[in-house]
Amino acid sequence: MAAVESLPAADPAPLGLAGFALTTFLLSGHNASFIPDLIWVGPAIFYGGLAQFMAGMWEFRNRNVFGATAFSTYGGFWMGLGLFVILAGTTKFTSGYAGGDLTNALAWYLFAFAVFNTYMLIHSTRVTMAVFLVFLTLEITEIVLVIGFFNLSHGGTAWWLHFGGWCGIVTAAVAWYTSSAGVVNGMAGRVVFPVGAALMPARSPVPA
Repeated sequence: MAAVESLPAADPAPLGLAGFALTTFLLSGHNASFIPDLIWVGPAIFYGGLAQFMAGMWEFRNRNVFGATAFSTYGGFWMGLGLFVILAGTTKFTSGYAGGDLTNALAWYLFAFAVFNTYMLIHSTRVTMAVFLVFLTLEITEIVLVIGFFNLSHGGTAWWLHFGGWCGIVTAAVAWYTSSAGVVNGMAGRVVFPVGAALMPARSPVPA
């Protein structure tokens, strides 16, 4: 008996991008020193984390391997980072992070995701210009923050970290725009907010 193909789910990308954008904005504002304390931790777990992870699961349902991989990974990124910061506030956990070990750990955490982001940046050239710019600005942000945290680990100043925060603000703005475009273009059934054509074709032409 042949399987019955059901209708695809609504596009989850605007949700995933919105969760990513808001959480990135809050953390980046904290890194840039104009948003105080740890207000970003809750959204990191539930909005940038859980909601974005769920968007990734819905992208699997829609057979969008790029969106599924990106949203699921960065949902996990935010939940993992939020949990790390919560645990870092406990004496038992932080006892293993003496001196610059905490900032060194954050540097390696971001470096690992920068590796992932690098090949996703390359593959984003087959999506839209807006999505490509999200990954491009995120790549810059992650690299600058890696430098910043390694710099702090070796007694440097917070200049690189603050700069990375402002790079993250740009990333959040691009992601918010792309999310908004996905919402309004889907509602209107036409292009209201342009997202730009892919730099490379998503699929090779079928030979005649």
